[in-house]
Amino acid sequence: MSVTRSGAAALAAGGVLFLLYQTVRPYTGETGMRGAATMASSAWVASHTLAMLAFVLVTLGMVAVHGVLRGRVSGTAAVLTGVGAGLVLPYYGGEAFGLHAIAARALRDGDPSLMTLVDDFRYGPVAITMFGAGLVLLGAGAVLAAIAARRSGVLPAWSMIPLAAASVLLIPQFYGPPALRVAHGVLLAAGAAWAAWHLFDARPAARSARLGHDGVRAVVG
Repeated sequence: MSVTRSGAAALAAGGVLFLLYQTVRPYTGETGMRGAATMASSAWVASHTLAMLAFVLVTLGMVAVHGVLRGRVSGTAAVLTGVGAGLVLPYYGGEAFGLHAIAARALRDGDPSLMTLVDDFRYGPVAITMFGAGLVLLGAGAVLAAIAARRSGVLPAWSMIPLAAASVLLIPQFYGPPALRVAHGVLLAAGAAWAAWHLFDARPAARSARLGHDGVRAVVG
């Protein structure tokens, strides 16, 4: 399998894993002993681990997009996506493993006061700033990839737009009810699959026919 096709497969798989994260994740409360039961569950760990894998795979997919488009904008998109994923992964790791350990201890000791540590982690200034910045960069990377694809003439103009829309909604979806979060997972999975479908058989743009940014052809006098 070629690098491009491997990247397309990674992108599609990342979308599926993100949808699984939203559907497997328990939404049964996150405060007190009820929250402890939620976060101590295996579904909590599994779902957040799926999200981490999803971000890694989507990053590989964006690298493949740049490998096909070979332009400045697509390159920036790949870099922003990689940096964004790097910034959100520690937070997701804390959610998956740190909060799980706190919740398990709260259940074992019958001490709901331990659950106050959840907000201490989630809203710590460094943690929340890294997480928010990472999500913004993921959205920006996907938007730039959509712009690059639209200008390129190599990928269909709309090939990256659904994925870009889903990526821009990464922050707002956290404030929605479970049904909305699952719907967002469906959008992201569909957008990733749509982009991967077009990427799978795409041929890399010729370097000699480009002027340094996507979609601009060299002028021959």
